[in-house]
Amino acid sequence: MLGAEAVDIAPPATKVRLSWRGLASLALAELRVNQERVFLWTPVAFGLGAAGYLEARAEPSLWALGGLALVLAALWWAARRWNAPALILALAGLAAFGAAGGLAAKIRSDRVAAPIMTGERVVRRVDGLVVDVVSPGAGGPRLLIAPVAVSGLPPERTPRRIRVTIGENETPAPGQAVRLKAMLGPPPPPAAPGAYDFARDAWFDSVGGVGFAIGDVDVTELDPPPWRLWLTMAVNSFRWSLAQRILRRMGPTSGGIGVAMVTGHEAWITQDQTDAMRASGLAHILSISGLHMAIVGGFVFGLARLVVAAWPWLALRAPGKKIAAVAGLVAVLGYLVISGAPPPAERSAITASVAFLAILFDRRAITLHGLAVAALLILALKPETAGEPGFQMSFAATAALVALAEAWPQPVREISTPWWIRWPQAGIAWLTASIAASLVAGLATAPFAMQHFNRVAVWGLPANLAVAPLSSFVIMPFLAIGTLLEPFGLGAPFLAVAGWGIDAMVGIANGFADAHGAQRIVASAPPQVLVVAFLGLMILCLWRGKLRWIGAPLALAVALWPRPAPPDAWIAADGATAAVRSGDAAVLLRTDAKRFGAELWARRRGLTPATWSLYACDKRTCAPALGAPVRLSIAWSRKTPDAETLSGLCVRSEVVVVRAAAPERIPPLCADAVLLTAEDFARGGAAELYRRPDGWRIVWAQPLRGDRPWSGLLTPHVTP
Repeated sequence: MLGAEAVDIAPPATKVRLSWRGLASLALAELRVNQERVFLWTPVAFGLGAAGYLEARAEPSLWALGGLALVLAALWWAARRWNAPALILALAGLAAFGAAGGLAAKIRSDRVAAPIMTGERVVRRVDGLVVDVVSPGAGGPRLLIAPVAVSGLPPERTPRRIRVTIGENETPAPGQAVRLKAMLGPPPPPAAPGAYDFARDAWFDSVGGVGFAIGDVDVTELDPPPWRLWLTMAVNSFRWSLAQRILRRMGPTSGGIGVAMVTGHEAWITQDQTDAMRASGLAHILSISGLHMAIVGGFVFGLARLVVAAWPWLALRAPGKKIAAVAGLVAVLGYLVISGAPPPAERSAITASVAFLAILFDRRAITLHGLAVAALLILALKPETAGEPGFQMSFAATAALVALAEAWPQPVREISTPWWIRWPQAGIAWLTASIAASLVAGLATAPFAMQHFNRVAVWGLPANLAVAPLSSFVIMPFLAIGTLLEPFGLGAPFLAVAGWGIDAMVGIANGFADAHGAQRIVASAPPQVLVVAFLGLMILCLWRGKLRWIGAPLALAVALWPRPAPPDAWIAADGATAAVRSGDAAVLLRTDAKRFGAELWARRRGLTPATWSLYACDKRTCAPALGAPVRLSIAWSRKTPDAETLSGLCVRSEVVVVRAAAPERIPPLCADAVLLTAEDFARGGAAELYRRPDGWRIVWAQPLRGDRPWSGLLTPHVTP
């Protein structure tokens, strides 16, 4: 029996050894197959290097980054010179690209360096030129202004650009000189520890101050601007006038979305429309991106090919496909100018231009190599896009769609098939491809949507399938034709058809937004988990062979990763408001102030903002009522509370937040309470509080940002 048992046990061990040997053989074989696809990974490495620079806690030296890039490039050259194994050569090359990404981001940061306002917001008089009308905020329309003079600031400390919300004032057109009083301060820090840093975006846009207008915005006279600024304002002035003409033609209901899809101005989109589009998973249609560029470029390309084919004399003497590619390229670049060249449109225009140039050079238009070239161009020009959710989502979705196109089986072209068979087959094929494309794009962007926006549109797939024919065949083509003819007064009928399509799209969005469970809130995972998910997606898209499926569990990392326990309380960066956790709800102490930051924190932690409160508030303070989950009080006045008021808050609370400076003498009744004042928020920014058996653990936002030019801790070097 012992011998029989030994015989029975031996074969499984042999099978295990064979399986591992087979797996190693498979890996080596696939490595050889993927040697020619190493270039596809270069934008991934470059982007990770740029993102590493953006997320660093300390500002790296230009010489250190340059030296590292040079050393790694030399190692790659040596490996190639001495015929190193392909794997070592590939890793050395990708490491060099990663270092180059960090170096490019550092160079870009130094080039855009401009003064940033410091300290608290104060009222200042501003004389400046309106560069553009940007996306509105909660307080109304916003202007991007090139200030000529700001009271209280010498020229060397005057920001290059400021962004001002003008409220109920009439919106001046780009190019006009204005004079106004505004409450101005530095760009806002992250709303919560580890949240997205909007001040970093402002740094790379050279925006050094933000605020809101007080009183009227008056048109005035100033000296002529430099020619580059004049040209930018002239283009934006044309866009603004075109937007107003389109709005008048289409009406306020559909015109707001129509204008946003043509010129990028979102000033006339209602909050109800925005909420419905977001809840239904259709919000991406409101911002000019790859979808819009693909439809416009593809429509013009197809139309040009049709025109050439319909003219036999020209069709026999000219390459119709290349003529159409030139027409598509011109259309994409023209659309980029009219849209105001926002970052998503710039990225999409570069990607579309690479595709049309590939046709001109007799290459395949849509390939992963073309996408890699486009991504490298985008990252080389603006490395900061590596940290932007829009670029991450568009690159992942495009890579997934191109990979799907490569793997999609090519149908056999049948000859002399009756139309009643051919047309249904074509319809089924189109529907299948649309479902697959929407599903793949949705899955590819889901990790980023969950991590950055903390929302999942449950009905996003059917909503996008329902809207796809409208946007592709009605809205965008008729908007393009109407916009082209509108300067001649001939765009009305085409814009009317586009308006009908927009009304139908909004109706579909409302239907899906009102469906049960349309949106789910998902807490953000630790930041490194998104990198794991991104690499998993890239393995699925870029690797060729069976081992690509290793990327599947990695791609699900954001969805599957266990979330840490949410904090018990949150305090705004200026100490003006706070929120506490009560079960799965976030209870706001002040429901009328700083809602954006409070709601962003709540979603980031997987909480639902509550419509009720457990705190009693007056004109200056909030104190906990009976049953409050955290006994937290807040005095949000900019004036330091007197001893009696502060003592009353401390008696009722375990945490007391004072927006103003600390009093000279702390009342004895506050000895057992955690007292946070303006000095703490100036150093630490927003805070999250965790209850522990031995007291409170406080996590501050500012230390997580580090000493960076945009964080307010490091004085930037500004090139004159």
